[in-house]
Amino acid sequence: MKHLIIYSHPNPNSINSQFKQMLVEFLWDNGHEVIVRDLNKLDFNPILSLEDMEGQRMGRVADDVTQEQNYISWAEHITFIYPIWWTGMPAVMKGFIDRVFSYGFAYRYDQGVQKGLLTGKHATIINTHGKSRAEYESIGMDKALSLTSDKGVFTYCGFEINQHFFFDKADKADPEIIKDWKQQIIKTFKSNSTTIKI
Repeated sequence: MKHLIIYSHPNPNSINSQFKQMLVEFLWDNGHEVIVRDLNKLDFNPILSLEDMEGQRMGRVADDVTQEQNYISWAEHITFIYPIWWTGMPAVMKGFIDRVFSYGFAYRYDQGVQKGLLTGKHATIINTHGKSRAEYESIGMDKALSLTSDKGVFTYCGFEINQHFFFDKADKADPEIIKDWKQQIIKTFKSNSTTIKI
């Protein structure tokens, strides 16, 4: 299967980086094709410009956007790995979506009805955050995060979401907790027959 990992974290020693490396090794070891797009290393330009906006409506996008869209078109399963900062995505990940999930590529409107164009593709989202799960639940932030990312971005564009992980208190996680999180991720990939066949 063709797996694309879209990753954002500037620290190569972060938990997010550990998840990325673990998943790459697991997929390779099981005979899958894997491409990683590390947005921080790529120095991807996250700013949606006026030129971008005008071009999207005419079906014209910048070369760097075309390159990323080609990777998405190639992939059967896409895993997004990023931390939750200020209750949302890092700027480079949000900017990636702003520019790459463009009108005519990721979605369009048919007679005023929105239609996702990335159907047939599966997605897994892996997030870390500093707040506890209980704190997020008490203020409804858990539901807000799922609504704004899962429904507002991924399913809106046609993805079928296999799993969305929220790993809490990540800044205080000890090695045993991180090991358990890694096992949860691998278990999900193993158990979902549409995502990975071993």
